[in-house]
Amino acid sequence: MSEPYIVITADSHAGASIEGYRDYLDPQYRSRFDDWRGGYANPSKSHIGDKKTKNWDSDLRISDLESDGVVAEVVYPNTVPPFHDTAYHVSALPGPDAYELALAGTRAHNRWLAEFCAETPGRRAGIGLVQLHDLDDTLDDIAFIADNGLFGGVLLPLPAPSDTHLAPLNDPAYDRLWAAIQDAGLVINQHSGQGSPFYADAPGSKQLWALEMTFFVQRGFTQLIMGGVFERFPGLRFILTESGCSWVPRLLKHMDGMHLAAAAGAIGEIDTASAAVTPEPPSHYASTNCWYGASFPSKSELDGADVVGIDRILWGNDYPHYEGCYPYSRENMQFALSTYDEATVRQILGTNAAALYGFDLDALRPHAERVGITPELVATPLAEIPADSTCITFQRARFEQAGS
Repeated sequence: MSEPYIVITADSHAGASIEGYRDYLDPQYRSRFDDWRGGYANPSKSHIGDKKTKNWDSDLRISDLESDGVVAEVVYPNTVPPFHDTAYHVSALPGPDAYELALAGTRAHNRWLAEFCAETPGRRAGIGLVQLHDLDDTLDDIAFIADNGLFGGVLLPLPAPSDTHLAPLNDPAYDRLWAAIQDAGLVINQHSGQGSPFYADAPGSKQLWALEMTFFVQRGFTQLIMGGVFERFPGLRFILTESGCSWVPRLLKHMDGMHLAAAAGAIGEIDTASAAVTPEPPSHYASTNCWYGASFPSKSELDGADVVGIDRILWGNDYPHYEGCYPYSRENMQFALSTYDEATVRQILGTNAAALYGFDLDALRPHAERVGITPELVATPLAEIPADSTCITFQRARFEQAGS
């Protein structure tokens, strides 16, 4: 038998309970928290009981992940921080009047997350939260993230088109932020669900949000590249997670075309003679500064691998989300990766995440040997789609099989 894979999920989610966040707030906000908590209603009634406690029960979480073949995780937020309406990564960015309390809430999450990750040293790369309204505050939070072992880096907010109170990410006003992140050696993370506009309570809105979120979250990718952020700060590392990579070749081709036209002086009838144009085409910066999180992937979601590079793709199981592949991560590995060679699978399942985030593979190897995700297992084609899985990838596969 070959050496087991060291499986790191580059997409998991955690957070404290609503009550659990209270002690992590600055004391001056606790009475206001009590008032807010009294009027708060859980927006996801199905996320109760065991599903809910998986967010903060450290022992249960380790047991679940190891039973699923996973030995380490990159931790995005999940539960609702104080003074927020929904989970941070799918919440609208606060307006100016809501900023003070929203900042207090995200700082409480960061304090909790630092302690939660410290419970399993080296196995949780926590991703800290920041706001963009006041860069002095943002830089303080970057320093906290760097100084408190949150080696997952920073979850970069993504202003939606309607967030006119915030500059877009291509604005040089953020250069102090990029410099601080680069100097601290942190990873910039964005996650599917960020950057979406407001959707009215109308027929089809939930489906439209889910359908269109892939477009809106890609705006962070395009703004950073075409705004020259990676040209000015070449040490930055950016990953877009729960996105796959099949969309990348087509978008980069389109971006390169726009770049060439702008450099030539005009995009159709749009005069670009005085426009800022990066010295290299967008595809160059994608190849040097960008990574892609392929959560519970299908084979087709990895179709862009030959363009982005195998060393740029990170697998994830989206634990504990219903749309993720837990508790069938082994089956997802077989479903998506059985045709790839062992060296490639080893990169996608773990070594790429270790290289990007700084996991210690030697420290994780004993856990991997105990869990036993072997190359022989993953190379075995999946015989049957799990019938009770709510994973979107498996749901789609069942639908396609039924129609074939």
